[in-house]
Amino acid sequence: MLTLEGVTLDKGGVRIMGPLDLTLERGSLNVLLGPTLSGKTSLMRLMAGLDAPTQGRVLVDGRDVTGAPVQSRNVAMVYQQFINYPSLTVYENIASPLRVAKRPAAEIDARVKSVAELLKLTPYLSRQPLSLSGGQQQRTAIARALVKDASLVLRDEPLANLDYKLREELRAELPRVFEGSGAVFVYATTEPSEALLLGGATATLHEGRVTQFGPTIDVYHNPHDLRTAAAFSDPPLNTVPAEKAGPVLKLKGGGKVQLAGEAKSLPDGEVTAGFRPHHLLLDSPRDGGLTVDTSVVVTELTGSESYIHVDCEGERWVALAHGIHNVDPGARLRLHIESAGLMIFGRDGRFLARAAARKERALHG
Repeated sequence: MLTLEGVTLDKGGVRIMGPLDLTLERGSLNVLLGPTLSGKTSLMRLMAGLDAPTQGRVLVDGRDVTGAPVQSRNVAMVYQQFINYPSLTVYENIASPLRVAKRPAAEIDARVKSVAELLKLTPYLSRQPLSLSGGQQQRTAIARALVKDASLVLRDEPLANLDYKLREELRAELPRVFEGSGAVFVYATTEPSEALLLGGATATLHEGRVTQFGPTIDVYHNPHDLRTAAAFSDPPLNTVPAEKAGPVLKLKGGGKVQLAGEAKSLPDGEVTAGFRPHHLLLDSPRDGGLTVDTSVVVTELTGSESYIHVDCEGERWVALAHGIHNVDPGARLRLHIESAGLMIFGRDGRFLARAAARKERALHG
C-alpha cells in the first residue's frame, strides 16, 4: 500500500503541489487524470522518490520512505517517450533489470517468458526493437517494467505517441495485465475516455491538488465539485450562470428548466449550471429538458462525430453530435439540454444536485 500524508511540494518558494492525502492499495489500478500542468508528473515523482516532499510523509506498507532515493525503492517506470536498448533483443531488453539484479539464469528465463506471454511478445523475443511496430516496442518497455516485480509501477502517458489502433489495443489489455499483480499501478493521462476505459480508481488533479479520488465511474458520474467535473469532460464542460428560484432553474439568457428530486429542495440563489457536451443535443430529449437558441461559431468534423461550437447569449458551449453535421458559422441552431445531464454547482464550485435523476448509460451519463 502506498500512502501520502499531508504531502506538499515547493519549488523556488512557490507551492506547486498539495497539501494532499492519498492511499493506493496493492493490486489496484489507479489513474491520475488532469490537464497538462495539473501536477500528475510531479505527484508521480514524489511517489517514486525522485523528489522529496517539502512537508508530509510517504509510506509504503506502513514504512516511512520519505526522502529515500528511488534507487532504494522497488519502483518501475514507463514514460511517454519509451526507451528500449536497440542493440539488444526483445528478450534481453526485458531481462535487463533482472540481470542487473544478478538473478539466477533459470529465474530470468521463466520470468521473461511469463511476462512476454502476458503481453503477446513471445513470437518477437529474438528480434530487436527497431524491427517491431510501435505497439510492440511499447509492450517491450512495459514488460521490462513489469518483470522487476516492482511494488509500484508508474506510467506517465505511455500510450500518447502511438496511433489510434495501437492505443486502443493496449488500453484494453492493460487492465488484464495488471489484474492480480499485487503491485500498486499508477497511470497518468489527460484523457477522460482513457480513464473510463481503464476503470479502476481515478484521482482528478487541479493545480497540484487532488480534487477527488474514488472508483473511476463514481468520480465521473458524481463529481464533488466543478473542477472535478471539468477534469472529467472532453470536450470541455459547458457552464452557465443560473439562478435557482423555487422549483425552477433559470439559466442566463432566459432558459428555464423544471427541477426534480433533491434539486427542488435546494435553497434559492445564484448557482452555476454545468453539462457535458454529449448532453447538449440536436434532438429534443425524452425527459423534456431545456431548449436554447444558439449561434454556430465553428464545426469540427472527426468522421464519426461532430463538435459544434456555439454561442448562447455570450456563453461559449460545445455540442457533441454523432455523425456528420457541417453547420455554417453564424447559422442559428436550436439545441436541447438533457435535464438528467444538468449539474448544479454552488458559488464556491461545490456540487449541489442534478436537475433531474441521472439515467444509466453504457459509458456517458
